[in-house]
Amino acid sequence: MDSGLQIKTEYKEEEEEGAEDEPVSPTGQYFNSKTMSVRVLGILESEIPIDESCALPLLQDLFLPINTRFSSIMVSDHKGVKQWKRVEVNLPDHLNLPRFPDNLSLEKYDDCFDKYITEIAMKPLSKDKPLWEVHIFNYPTNKAAAHLIFKLHHALGDGFSLMGALLSCMQRADNPSLPLTFPSMQPSSEANRKATDDIGCLPKTLSTIYNTTRDYGWSVLKGSFIADDKTPIRSGDEGVEFHSVQISTVELSLDQIKQIKTAIGATINDVLTGIIFYGTRLYMEAAGKGFGTSETTALVLLNTRNINGYKSIQDMVKTHSETKWGNQFAFLHVALPELFNDKSSKPLEFISEAQKIIKRKRNSLAVYLTGQSLEFLRKYRGPEAAAEFIHSTLQKSTMTVSNMIGPVEQMALANHPCKGLYFMVVGVPESLTITVMSYMRTLRIAIGVEKGYIDVQKFNSCIENAFQLIYKAAVKIPNDYN
Repeated sequence: MDSGLQIKTEYKEEEEEGAEDEPVSPTGQYFNSKTMSVRVLGILESEIPIDESCALPLLQDLFLPINTRFSSIMVSDHKGVKQWKRVEVNLPDHLNLPRFPDNLSLEKYDDCFDKYITEIAMKPLSKDKPLWEVHIFNYPTNKAAAHLIFKLHHALGDGFSLMGALLSCMQRADNPSLPLTFPSMQPSSEANRKATDDIGCLPKTLSTIYNTTRDYGWSVLKGSFIADDKTPIRSGDEGVEFHSVQISTVELSLDQIKQIKTAIGATINDVLTGIIFYGTRLYMEAAGKGFGTSETTALVLLNTRNINGYKSIQDMVKTHSETKWGNQFAFLHVALPELFNDKSSKPLEFISEAQKIIKRKRNSLAVYLTGQSLEFLRKYRGPEAAAEFIHSTLQKSTMTVSNMIGPVEQMALANHPCKGLYFMVVGVPESLTITVMSYMRTLRIAIGVEKGYIDVQKFNSCIENAFQLIYKAAVKIPNDYN
């Protein structure tokens, strides 16, 4: 990947003159409603033990000034309209320093960390103080010398906003005076050519109309009436968002992903989605014959900002900017390609099929129409009705997939080198959530599962197996693979 995108890590707090309460965005209201409470965990792995004495000054000087929402609570005015109301922040209330016995083995601390992550993931954020927390797990595990965990409510912003905020607190480990750089998100020319070819002989306008009608109708049906099959990765239980979640990660080589991308003329996102879908089907088929062809839908998150990468925090907080802060994303309903016995030996055909489905979805205005329908529902029936529709859409699907790009260079926070970085979305009414984060030429796939229902170790093995099968097949084929 090219590293042409940059982010400024310094922040200059703007003067506030008579700051007024800020209205809560519609999506912010949906994610913090009677129906849903969605949180985001951002996990940083430190190469060295964390100096806990630095935490409060850093939160005061770097984190709080990023956005007024970190110093606000959500309230309703006399008309029932929700607003962000500025409050005095008592920082010690937001900092958590769990204590465990000293001198345990790395395996014991691994277990302590896993249990602690499960505990904080399921615990709601208090509504009488700003909707974020910081946790420092200052014990060595097999992954890192210590962990820094940011827990933020999704109502504060989407992954782009929240990750941009966290990255604005970081510096390059090799040279703090230089900005962090990020991989290019531009697809290859070969991928662009194939995207055009996929339209076929229909004129582009007719193709768009057809795809829009088909995709919009399907998204309405999936949100209202048609639920996915119950499978080894979807329990279908009511209130599954309140069940304990288990989080683990898989690491893949970004260089090898790029080799696959070049070999089959796809984008990195296409390759990643294909690996995840293929690995998921392998797990389903291994868990029970016939599940490889069951009705299974993934909601793939799409950033709706018209940009190619992170911008400075100053740009994101400008409300008139296309990079503005907040929740600006949409779901793509993507049916997982079926895995028949004979197709398990042809992984590239599987990834090609997933690629075509997503490209066809993008040649559609269904995302725009769905957004307009939610806005209509909010205006005429209220935000709780819109939140219920989103909850139903999630609950009737099987899994959610989202991804973020991270820096090419190693980061450091207050001279603490960051060894690894990943995130997870919790509080979603699904048994399986998958997120992807790139960092220092490694792709980290984080997998959140309904604890006790999905065998996360076996699932991880299936993802790794899917990657190896696809990589081995890809490096043996010519570059004009169709």
